[in-house]
Amino acid sequence: MDLQFIATAQEQVRRQRPLVHNITNLVVTNIVANALLAIGASPVMAYAKEEVADVASVSAALALNMGTLDERVVEAMEIAAKAANSKGVPIIFDPVGVGFTAYRNEVATRLINQYELTVVRGNAAEIGYLVGAGGTVKGVDSIDAGDDLTERMLQYAKVQNCVMIATGAIDYVTDGDHVWALHNGDELLGSITGSGCMLTGVIGAFIGVQPRFASRAQIAKASIAAITSYNVAGELAVLASKGPGTLQSKLFDELYHQQGESLVLRGRVEQLY
Repeated sequence: MDLQFIATAQEQVRRQRPLVHNITNLVVTNIVANALLAIGASPVMAYAKEEVADVASVSAALALNMGTLDERVVEAMEIAAKAANSKGVPIIFDPVGVGFTAYRNEVATRLINQYELTVVRGNAAEIGYLVGAGGTVKGVDSIDAGDDLTERMLQYAKVQNCVMIATGAIDYVTDGDHVWALHNGDELLGSITGSGCMLTGVIGAFIGVQPRFASRAQIAKASIAAITSYNVAGELAVLASKGPGTLQSKLFDELYHQQGESLVLRGRVEQLY
């Protein structure tokens, strides 16, 4: 598979510096912002219901993350999502912990059903729960997912008119017509808080440089580029680190110094069907 599109997308992010509006996990607000800055994007972390519509309307992408839910956060997410939809701003939704509590299930279902989401990204168990493939979630961590995950993801993406992403030892991406398996990354990334949350923000940046109302196929390719960029940086950061403490700072460094052509050489993307 020709991976030149990954280098092109990465260069677009650095050139265009997309503004990514994040309503994200309060535990990881700082590191999500740092990851976006490292890749050349411009993060804004706006949560107040009085301003989220204004911010979402002028952003290149809106990233919604359910990591630390409360009534005010959910209200802000809904106001921002409505504004983003009205302006054609793409939304990436990270249903953190869905399948763990009834409240998270209710919020995820409401956001998915009431708003046009461009990308839904979660770990394999979270996505498995959403698409009906089964999955066990412990807190915000994935324990397992069903055997027919990719097939159900494909059907779900087609019905919901979105791109579905399940991340794990292998990352799966589908636009409702095709499914790709992404083989980069390292298990040590799971040892730092917010590794998935950072990835959600990075995907938002790569989607944010696509044309407004881009096709699902275009969004899927941008998502593949974002995940490959992040995971290749993670692989190199692991090699340069001594453990979780140094891994986080090395990850920012690798994202900052990353060259598009190295992604073409190191990327491992497989189209399953």
